[in-house]
Amino acid sequence: MEEDPASIFAHDPAAHTQTYAEGLDAVDPLRHLRDEFLIPTRADLNRSSRSDDGDAADAADAADAADGTLPCIYLAGHSLGLQPRRTAGLIQAHLRAWATQGVQGHFSAPPPPSSSSSLPSLPAFAQADAVVGARVASTLVGAHPAEVAIMQTLTANLHLLMATFYRPTRERWKVVLEGRAFPSDHYAVESQIRHHGLSPSDTMVLIHPPPPSSSSSSSSSASPFLLPTAHILATIDQHAPHTALLLLPAVQYLTGQAFEVERITAHAQARGIVVGWDLAHAIGNVPLRLHDWGLDFAVWCHYKYVNAGPGAIGGLFVHARHHATTGDGVASASAYPPAFRGWWGHDARSRFQMSNAWAPAAGAAAFALSNPSVLDLTALTAALDVFVCPGVDMAALRRKSLRLTAYLHFLLFADADADADVDDVVVDERRYYRVITPRDPAARGCQLSISIGGTTTTTTTTSTAMMIAHLLRRLKEAGVVVDLRREPDVLRVAPVPAYTRFVDVWRFVRVFRGAVEVVGEGDERGGAADGAGATETETEEDERVVKMGMVTS
Repeated sequence: MEEDPASIFAHDPAAHTQTYAEGLDAVDPLRHLRDEFLIPTRADLNRSSRSDDGDAADAADAADAADGTLPCIYLAGHSLGLQPRRTAGLIQAHLRAWATQGVQGHFSAPPPPSSSSSLPSLPAFAQADAVVGARVASTLVGAHPAEVAIMQTLTANLHLLMATFYRPTRERWKVVLEGRAFPSDHYAVESQIRHHGLSPSDTMVLIHPPPPSSSSSSSSSASPFLLPTAHILATIDQHAPHTALLLLPAVQYLTGQAFEVERITAHAQARGIVVGWDLAHAIGNVPLRLHDWGLDFAVWCHYKYVNAGPGAIGGLFVHARHHATTGDGVASASAYPPAFRGWWGHDARSRFQMSNAWAPAAGAAAFALSNPSVLDLTALTAALDVFVCPGVDMAALRRKSLRLTAYLHFLLFADADADADVDDVVVDERRYYRVITPRDPAARGCQLSISIGGTTTTTTTTSTAMMIAHLLRRLKEAGVVVDLRREPDVLRVAPVPAYTRFVDVWRFVRVFRGAVEVVGEGDERGGAADGAGATETETEEDERVVKMGMVTS
């Protein structure tokens, strides 16, 4: 377990103050990065969620006049990252190239921007995916350029790679994945299994958190949410003789737990198992070294921590040892040639000769099907530029991320009993919530997941629902953007280091604790929502939200 950066804050009596947070921002070497993003204002958010009710609109207008120009506190980068300022300008440059060059733009790079412009030059349309792929490989995932292809979306790429790498036999047919996998991963695995004429019931091995008595867990660290590495390895060993594929996320979407990718990969491969990883919540969030770690394959999206926009184009990795051909067209000894072929996966040097004799491109590019959207690639180009601003790389972002998330954790439990036992999963029963993300900094990215309610004997299901409704209303009023996942009631909070300030974390915790604790203390007195200090209208609205299940933000 790494030294917890929160220990720095614990020894400073002023660490819980706004002045302290502002001081951390003042000396942050990455503070200039925030200016690279467009951050929605509170007025922007109010306009997007306003109803047709006249009184509500009047109240929102009044709020806008008071503080509508203030930026919101955006803590939802784990779901969708913010728009870089340079995105619009670069897309306009691409549109001008299309407008002025037409089909010639496929092979002729557009004129470079003026000397006064900060925008980079764009490649010819037909070269854009290779250029962007090389940047993703070197900047974000630690791979050789030929091991990365920028194409499709995450689930489509997962299907393409499973069609190639999942080769069930009479001896090996099982697929091991986590029991709480992101639904799209689960759907993809299940459908691939059925495609091979197999039954998911005896083919899918789901890894669930171990019970407290398990030998791969301990009573001090057992959690109904987390998967200890020892438990994962034990499950692999149990099913290894019959397992064809292991598929896991590098960072779990609900809990924010970061897995030991290198160790787990080596363990499974030593037992003859092909290993793939979903990097959706890892890329741009934690440092990755895919080539050195020896992954067989991986897939990811670019719209979360990479900030390439909603539904942005995805990416895939295939290790060099599996490439169908080298750059000289020589077959690899351990090749996994693509199961499906398309013209964009043809060798670029002869692609436009239009021969029906398929000659695969070298490396992961052979998995491409159709020519990718250059508009999407341009948005990704703008997003990547942020990662190479002066003084910026994944190591620098990770250093700030560790401190930001540690500060968030510290503030959530700042006045907890100093003599209380602190486990990997911290549960403070006096505060009606608990953090379900690992406390070890090495075992998490920037996200903390907070389970609301249910940590005290006096907290009921109804009061938890009321607490959540009241909390979301207060967060919205304060201009805070987060999200809540029902079943269980988990609030995911991601202080993304590229644009989140320490004072943003301080303000979030101030609103969060005030809202949760007021409702919780009222519930202990038998008052529930009445103890929240809400008006009669607000209490009625909270009750309506609970009944309708409208608890996402």
